[in-house]
Amino acid sequence: MNKVTSMCTSVLVGKKASLDGSTMIARNEDRYLPIHPKKFYMHPAVKGQKVVLKSKLNGFEAPLPADGYRYTATPDADPNKLHEGVNDESGINEKNVAVSATESTYGNERTLAYDPLIKDGLGEDSLETMVLPYVDSAQDGVKRLGDLIAKYGSNAGNSVLFSDKDNVWYMEIVTGHYWVAQRIPDDAYAIAANEVAIQQVDFNDPDNFMWADGIQDFVEKHHLNVDAQGWNFRHIFGTFNEKDRHYNTPRVWYAQKFLNPEIEQEPESGELPFICHTTHKISVEDVEFILGSHYNETQYDPLAPGESADKYRYRPISMNRTQNSHVLQIRNNVPAEQAAIYWLNFGVPSFSPYVPFYSNATDTDDSYKNTAMSFNFSDAYWMYRTLSMMVESHYPQFVQNSRDYLTAIRETQRRYLENTDNKARDLTGSALSDYLTEQNKVLVTEMRKQTVDFIGSLVVQGAGLSKLTFNMDKNLGSTLSGIGE
Repeated sequence: MNKVTSMCTSVLVGKKASLDGSTMIARNEDRYLPIHPKKFYMHPAVKGQKVVLKSKLNGFEAPLPADGYRYTATPDADPNKLHEGVNDESGINEKNVAVSATESTYGNERTLAYDPLIKDGLGEDSLETMVLPYVDSAQDGVKRLGDLIAKYGSNAGNSVLFSDKDNVWYMEIVTGHYWVAQRIPDDAYAIAANEVAIQQVDFNDPDNFMWADGIQDFVEKHHLNVDAQGWNFRHIFGTFNEKDRHYNTPRVWYAQKFLNPEIEQEPESGELPFICHTTHKISVEDVEFILGSHYNETQYDPLAPGESADKYRYRPISMNRTQNSHVLQIRNNVPAEQAAIYWLNFGVPSFSPYVPFYSNATDTDDSYKNTAMSFNFSDAYWMYRTLSMMVESHYPQFVQNSRDYLTAIRETQRRYLENTDNKARDLTGSALSDYLTEQNKVLVTEMRKQTVDFIGSLVVQGAGLSKLTFNMDKNLGSTLSGIGE
């Protein structure tokens, strides 16, 4: 079956669990190849349009509503060349609703036998385009997507992240038509990594759970509930095989270990909790660290010195094939018109910075929206891929330099956001949008300057690490003095 598969890792944070009272949804978009060019684009609002969306991937077709909000997206650089559809993937609309789509999720053979995936159903490549421009809240997003799945079916197992200033929702679509969504409590966080994550579902609590019509009857009719008590979505619809234990589960374990170091858990446990709480207030930097991590400071780190089977036992969170890593932040400590920040990383997130963009803008910088399919250092995608490759190529020698560079970048960004927030408070309407659009470009210019300078320093340092060198001892040197110098 044709489908786009994003082997991703997702992080969701409620507003009372975050450092500054914002909601956050975040994800790594991991593809099959190390190079899969992406761009960052601003879709304009539309009114009175008559358009039918046609997927180049699987033939899905559906009319788009006539009116739609402006929204950001990170589609493939050239969907016509890749033949994988548009893949808008992640964005925030002008109503400060954020969507990240999707986390590939796999239902088990029992459930799929009775409700198989739909070959020409709604898939990841079309999902954000069909949902984000037309919703006013996170819950609206879940409802609209649920209605679309009921009408068209799903061509793949997909999980979708939704947020607004107050609410964070996680929706898991695991068969052709059946799904469950859970609201992340305000004081909680959740991690997901290509497995069914939602556990006990309370069908008497519609404020915190949503589900496909008929899902309880479906489970009962086909005798799918494996538990003597309760209704555990993960147990009923999910998988837990060797691939899960080595490819998926350890990523959840490491992220929870980072945020809750006091809790003892095993990296291959099938019962890691979905909803988690920590006394540590979660910052944007914490989420970025998780998405850029590779089992740092454990025996499972593939970048650690020495050789050990443990180093390659588990799939890391950050990968060379992470094409777009993002944190979609809706803040509650500034006016709504400047509250939505799209933190975007087009490099390998272990080595590259997340760049913050105000979503209340009318355009994106040329270096982000015009990504070439082949190497072009002028493009943000290619510049940050270059940086990532260079740091990893001499990781033991460059890792501290990389940490210092990223620390300096974060300081610059924090200062930039505060200064921009303060000046934006006196502006409204188009004047505000124009100002934030321009400030986004100002920051892009500063990020490019610091990054090019850093790449230059790595070139100079790396030249001294070449193995094409030879140091003669004193005697040989004196004997050959003057020859060939």
